Amino acid sequence: MVTDNNFFMKLALDEAWKYQGLTYPNPAVGCCIVGSNGEVLAVEAHRRAGEAHAEVNALKSAYYKLTQDSYILALESSVDIHTHLLSNHNNLFNNAKLYTTLEPCSHFGKTPSCASLISQLGIKEVYVGSYDSNPEAENGNMILSKNNCIVYTELLKEECDLLLEPFNKWRNESFVFFKWAQRLNGTTDGGEISSLESRKNVHAMRDVCDLLVIGGNTVRIDRPTLDARLVGGKAPDILILSREKDFDSTIPLFKTPNRKVFIENDFTKLNEYKNIMIEGTSSMYELSKEYVDYFLCYIAPKFGGSDIINKNNDKFQFLNIQKETQDIIMWMKKEG
Repeated sequence: MVTDNNFFMKLALDEAWKYQGLTYPNPAVGCCIVGSNGEVLAVEAHRRAGEAHAEVNALKSAYYKLTQDSYILALESSVDIHTHLLSNHNNLFNNAKLYTTLEPCSHFGKTPSCASLISQLGIKEVYVGSYDSNPEAENGNMILSKNNCIVYTELLKEECDLLLEPFNKWRNESFVFFKWAQRLNGTTDGGEISSLESRKNVHAMRDVCDLLVIGGNTVRIDRPTLDARLVGGKAPDILILSREKDFDSTIPLFKTPNRKVFIENDFTKLNEYKNIMIEGTSSMYELSKEYVDYFLCYIAPKFGGSDIINKNNDKFQFLNIQKETQDIIMWMKKEG
């Protein structure tokens, strides 16, 4: 039996990081449900804006584990899941504990209030990482406390705040992350590097980002499309950073419908967008790093290529490291 509260919150954090970059304009959030004997009943995350929140997904999974009521597995609407849980829980959760990286929401927006659901299910202990600073959703802790639930706040708060930072930034300004893929020897050139699953992950991020930034030389050499076709998503607007403004108009990215393509020699255009992804290698890294909040690297288990990002002495703080596909996926921020 595990009784370490930090352990359970870490499970929620790791799950949430799998969906960082995919939930815009919502925050990435993770949740862990623990049973009366210290057993993990569920670890889930918020996966996409408009869909069920992390707490609802976790309660859905935990309910199924406890009841084997497969009907709930077919429910996707947050309202439907709420309704089924409230009608059928039979006090299953009275001795359960809930760990969430973000204060449960208090309002009925695109989805019902998580704080209200948790309190009505009879959960007596809730552990919260970050406070919700969104005026529309804050004060969930207060709702829980008023309904006989003991709320423990600021559990792994620093780690949870780092998970929440993109949301806090794009609410008021821009959040910019730099993505690259490399092999074990650090090379970033020479064709496809990362696995199909990793490329799908990047396409899913393109689907929800406002603007994608790319270098002019990359456009000329690789002739990319830079859309989200692997997930059937939309193509983001493109900023091509280039002093030379002439490009071959038959390059696929120029022919993708419903997007704007800008060719500029600076980053001023970033001020007009909220969720921004920069894709590149050494030269783009050097040009853009002062604008970047987080860095995302995919490391593929192979050798090859010749171009390496090794032109500086920058140091990074690991935010999260996962191996969900054939590749290692690292979220980082620059130290100093």
